[in-house]
Amino acid sequence: MNREKEKKKQKFMTMERRRVMEAYMFISPWIIGTAVFFVYAIFSSIKLSFSEIVQLKGFVMEWVGLANYEHILVYDINFMPIFTEVVIDTIINTPLTLVFSLIIAMLINRPNAGRGFFRTCFFLPVLLGSGYVMQQLLQIDATGSVGVGIALPSLLQGILGETFSGVIQAFLDRITLILWKSGVQIILFLAGLQGISSSLYEAAKCDGATQWESFWKITLPMISPIILLNFVYTMVMYFTSSDNALVAYILDQVFTSKDFARGAAMGWVYFLFAFVMCGIVFAAARGLSKDKEA
Repeated sequence: MNREKEKKKQKFMTMERRRVMEAYMFISPWIIGTAVFFVYAIFSSIKLSFSEIVQLKGFVMEWVGLANYEHILVYDINFMPIFTEVVIDTIINTPLTLVFSLIIAMLINRPNAGRGFFRTCFFLPVLLGSGYVMQQLLQIDATGSVGVGIALPSLLQGILGETFSGVIQAFLDRITLILWKSGVQIILFLAGLQGISSSLYEAAKCDGATQWESFWKITLPMISPIILLNFVYTMVMYFTSSDNALVAYILDQVFTSKDFARGAAMGWVYFLFAFVMCGIVFAAARGLSKDKEA
């Protein structure tokens, strides 16, 4: 009887189930913290977005339905332009950040002298990118991210003209932003690249594969989970960045204008859009994995 029970227990606790149990153990503090501190606040925020505060003392609300959403989407002249600008910037910056991070990770993953130094240099902006340190380095009001790009020399601006120099300056500013925002992605890509067995590249080289073919046939498929992780992380990072114009506008509506209800509606519209974008990325990744298996 005891042997049969042990066999049943072994069948029940398979390796996959053990990993699932371990995963739940690791995320259980986050689940508990969310349930205790965030669930009530989330439901209150949803209720507030469909209501109007009639008495600030005691937070007395009156149900108004979709009036707040109608106001921000139809009558607010600032919300939709800022929202569109933020979405376009995120769509442009996310793939550029991933490509830049992967290239840098592949370069500093090579067995060159000073690899540790270059890894530290590329991760340093993550540590220094906000607060008092950045304020002292750049002598500006640090708001959470770098605010100064690579400046185009005034002589070159005079030669190129106002229009062309403006385009180049905008490109340099975007490259600067991507450089300062890609430290975590580089570290994650490095971890993925170092997890690929060198025997795979040696076998491909013996079969006559070029480095370009090895990159497309070995490197990219092996780090595809890291690419997905970095894609979602980067997108959420840009959507929630402290220098995000839409986040600043929502905070201004809530804390400066004291328009709590419409600020909550703006936040939920923005959150739902970001959630849908992440869902599209996961669906596309799952579709690609199924195509590869087929």
